[in-house]
Amino acid sequence: MSNELAELRDIGWSIWDPISLNTDTGPPEGAADEYDSYLLQARRMLRAGRPQNQVADFLMEIESEHMALGHAPDARDRAMRTVQALQRVFMINQPIRLA
Repeated sequence: MSNELAELRDIGWSIWDPISLNTDTGPPEGAADEYDSYLLQARRMLRAGRPQNQVADFLMEIESEHMALGHAPDARDRAMRTVQALQRVFMINQPIRLA
């Protein structure tokens, strides 16, 4: 596994984890890639210059609609912290938008 994928998974399991599968010993066996496709898409969105709020909305929609988990009270906070971690770890800068 690449370092980038390991870092992506660490963010997914330690910060986002919408289905709360992570334990003290990590994700369940065979579930390590559970969030890969969603987080890879979020990273692509950030690299394409999408605003943090839009990427957080994407993660919240995945959680509430695609995973059918509804709207958890901490969903926005987890989504925003996930987006910020993706930016920090993968050194993605948001473009400056001029009015």
